[in-house]
Parts: sequence; C-alpha cells; structure tokens
Amino acid sequence: MASDPKADLHRYLKAARETVLWKIDGLSEYDARRPLTPTGTNLLGLIKHLASCEQGYFGACMGRPFPETLPWLEDEDNNPNADMYATADETREDVLSLYARVASFSDAVISELPLDAPGVVPWWPEERKYVTLHVLLVHLIAETNRHAGHADILREGLDGEAGLRAGNSNLPELDWAAYRDRVEKAAREAADRAKAGNR
Repeated sequence: MASDPKADLHRYLKAARETVLWKIDGLSEYDARRPLTPTGTNLLGLIKHLASCEQGYFGACMGRPFPETLPWLEDEDNNPNADMYATADETREDVLSLYARVASFSDAVISELPLDAPGVVPWWPEERKYVTLHVLLVHLIAETNRHAGHADILREGLDGEAGLRAGNSNLPELDWAAYRDRVEKAAREAADRAKAGNR
C-alpha cells in the first residue's frame, strides 16, 4: 500500500488534537481550568497554548498569518505564560472555539502547501529558523502529543479517567490498585537495595 507522507503526518496531528480535546470532556468548569501542578499546568490552558502555537507556526511562519489577533500574545511582557491558562473572562467555549478555528486554518494551510514549502520561525536560532512545512508538521505533532501526555496524566489525577483516545483506551483490563501496589513494592525494594549497596 502506497503511503502519502503529508497525509500521514496530517492524520497524526489530527489524532493528537482529538486526544487533547477528549481529556477535557465532562469536566466541571473548575476542574477544566484549575492548576494541577506547582507550575500551574491546567487542561484548558493546554488547549489555549496549542491553539496559540499552531496559529503561529502554520500561519505567520509560513507567510499566511492567522486572521485573528490573540491579545495574550501581544502582551507577553506584562503577562508571561498567558497562553497557558484561561482567564475568568474567557469561557471554555471561547477556547475550544478558537482551537477549532485554528485547526481549520492550519488544515487549509497544510492541504494547500507542499511538504517542502519554505517557512521561517523567527524565534528559533539562526541555524534552525529556515524550515519547511514538513519540519513544522513534525514539530506540531511532537508539541501536541507532548501536551496530550500532560493532559492524560492530569485527567487521571482528577478522576481516574485514562486512555489513548475516545473509543480506544489502549489500557489492559487489570486490577489497577493491585498493579499500583506491585509497582510501589518494586520501587521500594530497588531503593532499599541501592541504599544497602551505598553503605
């Protein structure tokens, strides 16, 4: 079966986007946006961040600016990391709608340009800033999947929901409490052996 590299990459980006969106499904307003790590990582903020990244890389970096201004990107000096959380005035629907518009915009750019279409990422080092659509697709797949992994762990910590994506958890049927106890026991035994070996 013949492979179409651009279609393959695009499919992986779309799958990663779906995973990130699935991780916020069914959560309360508070749980969707509350900080879940010491650095403030939160689920709705991850989606806002991914929308911000994608519109920049597939937009301005490819000479096709996204048609909307994202005010938090204009005010990064006064509000650093503003793309990583939703303000009280930004609704969940605002952020999800933005991500959908950005995805549609990005999909059009990806569809219209060849993989070797040139672009420039001005904030990357000089030796790496001249790129192609191919490089940006790989970068955004990595970025989106990285944050999908964050989202997976955050969601599991909130309510125990885990898995690859809707309709495919990819998790085996296990007694998870017993499994966790087995992992904990192995970790303690290894730590005790390491401690004994250092004496």
